[in-house]
Amino acid sequence: MPVFQPGETAVRRDVFRRKVWSAHALRVLEDTSEALVLGCRPGAELLVPTTWIDWMTTGDESVRLRALPNLATGTWRLGHWTWRDTAHLQWVPPDRWFSVNAFYDDVPGKHRLRHWYVNFQRPMRRTPVGFDTFDLLLDLVVAPDLSRCDWKDEDEYAHGRRLGVVGEADHRAVGEAREEVLAMIGAGAGPFAFDRGLRDWRSASDRPPPVLPADVLTVV
Repeated sequence: MPVFQPGETAVRRDVFRRKVWSAHALRVLEDTSEALVLGCRPGAELLVPTTWIDWMTTGDESVRLRALPNLATGTWRLGHWTWRDTAHLQWVPPDRWFSVNAFYDDVPGKHRLRHWYVNFQRPMRRTPVGFDTFDLLLDLVVAPDLSRCDWKDEDEYAHGRRLGVVGEADHRAVGEAREEVLAMIGAGAGPFAFDRGLRDWRSASDRPPPVLPADVLTVV
């Protein structure tokens, strides 16, 4: 699979049982042996489950709760969405069961890091247009200065296990990844390192937002 060049579009897809659960067009910042690093500003194109769109637009929690059963039965539908409100960076290391994400206030001329967000997911599999993974429902929210960590969606993760969305092998890998991530945070290592510069990232406002390719739903 190709090495992506800075400025190119790369698509992150969540794929479950060979069917696309979500797709997100991102801008490549760097692609090294350490990690594929991607950025996003408001305007980027996504495909997401319609239940998520309905929840975002109405705030109806019962709509959001239908997403996981739909995922388990393969009955979800996708709709178009545009990224909004924040700038967003993803640090995706190879062969790891997590990615480290950073969210920033999208203020003209500068960004302010809101929080780090660790997403537990299957290791990325590169594709000609980006990479495929699968979100395993559990997340860790980390303060900008690394002083606090809060687990998120543990109930949803447990429900996903009951429904068979998160298998036993996934669960064991997530347990190991939890320890790895906490050690990385404690050491201020990897993307969390002050000298890594990710907390001070600024997106390029003079470039058009990335769009999804026409064949984004084709899984090979």
